Amino acid sequence: MMSSPGKRLELRMRAVGPWETNAYVLICLTTRLSVLIDPAGEPGTLEEMLADSELFAILLTHSHMDHVGALREMRTRLKVPVMAHPGGTVPDVDRWLADGDLIQVGEHSLRVYYTPGHTDDIVCFAIVDDNRAIVGDTIFEGGPGHTSSPQAFQTTLQTLRDTILAWPDDTMCYPGHGVAFRLGDKRAAIEAFLSKDHGRFFGDATWDM
Repeated sequence: MMSSPGKRLELRMRAVGPWETNAYVLICLTTRLSVLIDPAGEPGTLEEMLADSELFAILLTHSHMDHVGALREMRTRLKVPVMAHPGGTVPDVDRWLADGDLIQVGEHSLRVYYTPGHTDDIVCFAIVDDNRAIVGDTIFEGGPGHTSSPQAFQTTLQTLRDTILAWPDDTMCYPGHGVAFRLGDKRAAIEAFLSKDHGRFFGDATWDM
């Protein structure tokens, strides 16, 4: 498990489930209130991640099965509300999120960024006054998230231009799979990727395409 207890919000991460999806827990070190982001699988492991904290909400970056595989079980066990953006497939969401919304986590807050392309309901959660963002499948170290149509790929390109590249270079991106990375280290590759004509492409892309 990766942990960063020296930060203003403690971040815990574990790759869980058959797709090794990164589940995240953010904990206010003052109040011990926490949120669970993307309960992908292994409910027992997720509960271990929540140790010494008081969970008050489950947040979803998006509703693909590899990110919500343990959602029903965790909701039943912990009886906390679920927050997600409209347009997904998760039933009975308790709070619908919109771009720019703030979610309070003890003495701190997360800002919601709507980042469509990979799916119609995908969002990122950036910690306010911090350099860390949970980006789900919006962006990875090696490329953007998978797209299922040429239109979705074009939407991803617009999201990269308008939202992701507007973040500071020191933003640490914590993706839905794989390792975290510093945005500034990828900026040149992303800009080069965006400068090319990819035609009617869709699917799995890499920055060096």
